[in-house]
Amino acid sequence: MPRGSLKSGLFLGLALFAMPHLAAAQKYSVVPLVTSRNWRVLNSETLDLRAIPNWGGDPVIENEYGVKTLTHRTYGLEGVTADAIFEGTSDASSAYGLYTFYQTKSMAPEKGMQLAVSGPSGTLMARGRFFIRVFKPTAPPRGGAAAVRKNSPEATARQRISDADFLALLLTLGGARPAPEMLAGLPAPLPAARLVPGSEKYLLGREAARRVLPEFPIDLIGFSQGAEAQTGTYLAGESRATVIAITYPNPQIARVRYGAFGRFLALNQGQGAGKLFGRRSGSFVFLVSGVDSLESANRLMDPFKVEQSFSWNQRFRGDESIWKQLAKLILANMALVGILILLAILGGFLVFLTRQIAAKWFPGSSWGHPDEGVIIRLNLS
Repeated sequence: MPRGSLKSGLFLGLALFAMPHLAAAQKYSVVPLVTSRNWRVLNSETLDLRAIPNWGGDPVIENEYGVKTLTHRTYGLEGVTADAIFEGTSDASSAYGLYTFYQTKSMAPEKGMQLAVSGPSGTLMARGRFFIRVFKPTAPPRGGAAAVRKNSPEATARQRISDADFLALLLTLGGARPAPEMLAGLPAPLPAARLVPGSEKYLLGREAARRVLPEFPIDLIGFSQGAEAQTGTYLAGESRATVIAITYPNPQIARVRYGAFGRFLALNQGQGAGKLFGRRSGSFVFLVSGVDSLESANRLMDPFKVEQSFSWNQRFRGDESIWKQLAKLILANMALVGILILLAILGGFLVFLTRQIAAKWFPGSSWGHPDEGVIIRLNLS
């Protein structure tokens, strides 16, 4: 058989053998694709925190969650523009708290993305220490000379954006999910069974807690002592119950606060719709309202599993550039070398001083006369 015919036969045989396996693999491997769209940054500006009400926020809440920077960016794609607000906080948990505080029950998780919920007006995302608001381009730009008329062709063009294009913008801004090291620092989500979507909130201060829990005595939580609270609404039969999970820095504070709940709120005493039930586990305190018995409250608190662990948290370096950090490292090393030189000089001076003292007060000591010879007698006979 000619060599070319042999190779062709081998290739044909391999192809026929592989086709069923490739077909089976293609049958079960379905990967959704998003069209790559070249969204471009048209404008970027730093805003004062007092401008956040124009974009759906509250300066008091933003300040409580530690918002330090506020940046407004405008993105463009084929005549369509979209606005995005980036709120820089002190850490990832603060950005996550803003994300939970502003999400509503009308929002739904964005498909294929983590920590991203979308509603009629836009999308909320938590990415690292940034809380991001992305607004759908369904209206002309706000005021000013660049504004277009409501019924003009330009306004109509701005309203024409597909879901795929908007998803491409979201992926451009924040990717499909946050970085793993950022997710590790976030609080564990509340148990999902019977949890009302959009009701979970992560609270770090009194003002946010007062708005989410208007009928609860906020002062008893103890935010000034480092408390952090998660709350959510759960379905309990035909009614709805509120579950509050409070984390304290150590078990001692949790024990004192749990005792205060028991004294002032008659915790676990009696039954009825207006009663409050709870338990403490280590540094955690769990409270349930909206149920009429301790048994019903226990069914809601049992899914909470408490595991004690320790971790080292690295100090946040802020917004310093790598060159500034490198310069600080070099200066710190130079300072260390200078300290070592000073210690060496001081050590030499102390040696000289002790020799002078020994020569004056202990004339027979060899420490005070290092240059004089010493006779060693062995007394050998």
